[in-house]
Amino acid sequence: MRLFKQLLVVFAALAVLFAGLMIIAYDVIKVDWIVFMEIQSSYDDQEEPLPVPAQSIPVSGPAYLPGMGEPANPVPADETSIARGAQLYQIHCAMCHGEAGQGNGMIAAFLVKKKPADLTSEAVQAKSDGSWFLTISNGIWNPSNTLFPEAQFSGQMPPLAENLTVRERWDVVNYLRSLKASQ
Repeated sequence: MRLFKQLLVVFAALAVLFAGLMIIAYDVIKVDWIVFMEIQSSYDDQEEPLPVPAQSIPVSGPAYLPGMGEPANPVPADETSIARGAQLYQIHCAMCHGEAGQGNGMIAAFLVKKKPADLTSEAVQAKSDGSWFLTISNGIWNPSNTLFPEAQFSGQMPPLAENLTVRERWDVVNYLRSLKASQ
């Protein structure tokens, strides 16, 4: 029994010593313990995300296939779609294109090089729904600005694919079609 108590004291002392060494190793020596978050692929703040894997489809379904022409409008232009599109237009588009889509929004006065398009004009209304969808999705950019790629959208329309879902973009297209009829 006495031997058992002595072994217990020795093991307790070794455990305290080991715990002390572990605390010193972690706090003083700063041993970098590897965690799975450190060894997976990722990107830093303000860094462009990795490209989408080939042949992958978004959760909401494919918006369009590059190289296959303009997509067809799958959303019927009913009252619900137009009303939803009007709300989204007021949030995302009216600041530049104006309340009625005539290119006279609050920010239009500050855009010196390229003014927002008059969405009620004959030329713009003659575009297909797919062309409008691609413009809303990808924006209008300046491909000649290769020196500063982050400034390619300065003064022109930015892409709204991250702001609006596929369905919401089609709702905005349906609303834009109703602008000409309301004048």
